[in-house]
Amino acid sequence: MRIGVPKERAPGESRVALAPHAAHELARAGHRVLVEAGAGEASSIPDERYEEAGARISDDPARVYGESELVVKVQGPVEEEREHLREGTVLFSFLSLSVDENLMQALIRSRCVAVALETIRDRRGGLPVLTPMSEIAGRLTPQIGAHYLQHQSGGRGILLGGSTGVRPGRVVILGGGIVGSAAARVASGLGARVLVMDRDLNRLRRLEEAGLRGVSTVAATSMAIRDAVLVADLLIGAVLVVGSRTPHLVDRATVGGMKPGSVIVDVDVDQGGCVETSRPTTLAHPTYEEEGVIHYCVKNVPAAVPITSTRALSNALLPYVREVAGRGLADAINADAGLGRGVAVAEGRVVDPILARATGSEHNLLSSVLPLHSEAR
Repeated sequence: MRIGVPKERAPGESRVALAPHAAHELARAGHRVLVEAGAGEASSIPDERYEEAGARISDDPARVYGESELVVKVQGPVEEEREHLREGTVLFSFLSLSVDENLMQALIRSRCVAVALETIRDRRGGLPVLTPMSEIAGRLTPQIGAHYLQHQSGGRGILLGGSTGVRPGRVVILGGGIVGSAAARVASGLGARVLVMDRDLNRLRRLEEAGLRGVSTVAATSMAIRDAVLVADLLIGAVLVVGSRTPHLVDRATVGGMKPGSVIVDVDVDQGGCVETSRPTTLAHPTYEEEGVIHYCVKNVPAAVPITSTRALSNALLPYVREVAGRGLADAINADAGLGRGVAVAEGRVVDPILARATGSEHNLLSSVLPLHSEAR
């Protein structure tokens, strides 16, 4: 199969979907890998590394798209790339279509098959491609919050770990999933007092059993969230509703009641964010102040550490790319129904039921587009 890896064009996106080690595995299996020149530059991967791995380099993005049956990238195609999409192409990418109507319509018009990496499931119901990015984002958020709590960064002047005779900072984490639990571990290591809130008591139980120093849990209710947020120095939004817009759990009035110079880091802002005052920012301009509170709402937090993130993403993606390249998409889904959960749009139709419901679109069964056996439908 012909596999294309375009250079990322979304603002601040420094990752690349496939690292040279993945390109080597695919080329060794007999597939043709075409990488756009400079695709790995921000991840400190020169073009020569791809060539040594068996990939070909092209300066022309139109050629990368035009000659590829499978296009693998990190962020969904931006405006200038969408003209290259066509029927017969399979696109692998993080898409967030529930909050990007323009991209969804472009994918529908192109009649390509678009696979949203964030909704692929494994056999245990997990999110195998999203998970490593969530782990990295979770580990970064306490560091980010600690930086912006410093006085010279506009914050309250709080050290999360406190000092002898001085209480540590208060960190509230909304969501006890992959992002939230990773954030709790790092915040605990910094010496903060950490409160994790979630409606899923099993998640909270697992965190309690981990015995992290300074970490406690509370079942998430509207009143409990409000009371906790009002005394937080750092609020981390780590809420994910797979394939749909994130609900606002913290309203503007509550943000307005937070201490001046407090910090909010809303991780899932690419799906709308869990704080009413959140709006997407970029790594070039990551923060803004609203209601006297610093907001860090970067859509692609892992892009801040692209060397780590590229390797982790490539490791997670490679098995799926290898299967689709070796079997074809339909047979790959027949062998792994969880991959089919990632197909959002196919041949001009919305085939993801959650996306259809979230956007008010007509839902079409994936089996009406691809020849699938009953177990994969």
